[in-house]
Amino acid sequence: MTDHVATSLGRSIVSGEYEPGSVFQINDLCRSFDASRTVMREAVKALTAKGLVTSRASVGSIVQKEESWNLSDPDVLDWFLHVKGNTVPLIREFMEFRLAIEPMAAMLAAELGDQAAIAKIDMALDRMKAAKNGEDDALAADIEFHVAILHASGNRFYVNMRHTVDVALNISIRVTNRSKGVALASVADHAKIADAIRDGDGEAAKAYMTNLIMEAQQLLQGKIPALENI
Repeated sequence: MTDHVATSLGRSIVSGEYEPGSVFQINDLCRSFDASRTVMREAVKALTAKGLVTSRASVGSIVQKEESWNLSDPDVLDWFLHVKGNTVPLIREFMEFRLAIEPMAAMLAAELGDQAAIAKIDMALDRMKAAKNGEDDALAADIEFHVAILHASGNRFYVNMRHTVDVALNISIRVTNRSKGVALASVADHAKIADAIRDGDGEAAKAYMTNLIMEAQQLLQGKIPALENI
């Protein structure tokens, strides 16, 4: 019930149904959701941690401006991507974020040479190859590949971003693939990254990952497909 309330309120805030400065009262929420004060307090606490509201004694829970929201929180990002009418600007910003993170993660993965972690990259690539034959989920395999590289970097800050990357890639990959007029990502382009990491060539891994993301970024500069039903 707590998760249901937090999600419902979170989506309402992100959609603009509640403007910044709006105030929630626990008693009112209890009546609206027919739930206990304990549930409401926990839901509000969750939204506070995500930066959507702030609580003030004798006032209530106050809805915050967008700049206070924690977009690296997977829930907030998911609400934002699925509730906002135009997600393309946010996806463009996400591409810029990826350019700052993923090429370096690929280089670190190659230099670190953690064989167990590299094996997971290869497993994800195998899933992408299987998806070409309709034997696996192409989107899930593509996301697994990128998340595996974050793990293989050995950098705990990069690894900590895996859930954010997972959520955003679920939208951005579909947008860029639709822009290219294809259903699947290029396995060959991803294989170049995996090969460079396996060979311990950090600069090549970095360059191939940069090229992959920049291609997607350039697609977003052109004609964007309708985002309905994505």
